[in-house]
Amino acid sequence: MDEVTADGNAGLSAEQGSVFTRILRSIDAGDLTDEAAYLVHRGDHAFAILNAYPYGTGHLLVMPYREVGALEDLTGEESTDVWRLVNEAVHAIKAAYRPEGVNVGFNLGRAAGAGVPTHVHGHVLPRWDADSNFMTTVAEARVLPEPLSVTWEKLRRAWPG
Repeated sequence: MDEVTADGNAGLSAEQGSVFTRILRSIDAGDLTDEAAYLVHRGDHAFAILNAYPYGTGHLLVMPYREVGALEDLTGEESTDVWRLVNEAVHAIKAAYRPEGVNVGFNLGRAAGAGVPTHVHGHVLPRWDADSNFMTTVAEARVLPEPLSVTWEKLRRAWPG
């Protein structure tokens, strides 16, 4: 696993792009499949991918293909597609996991908690009253009740359309 630097780049120079850009390039080059990258759904201008470091089971990230750091810098088409996929992600999460709630949010900028501030992305994740979908250990690691491969398959099957 590559080290992710403070600017969200996994062992890359700024010219090579964010970790998300690297994943997309690897898929385009045939080095990775959507399944291996946990890319759940592709839209025309945006995509949904599982968070490799999820807060809990079912944690999706929705973002434009184009690497852009600010929500307000999205084109109209990108913005429309991002929000359509956020809506579809909520539907898929509800169908696959039957949560008691769903969090949707964007951390815009490093000061707001963005782990990859150069590639705007929204978080969509199921929540339960007791938040028993993961357990934080003393080392601040999370133990998930299912592997990402199982989550990927469930959300692909549950994706609307």
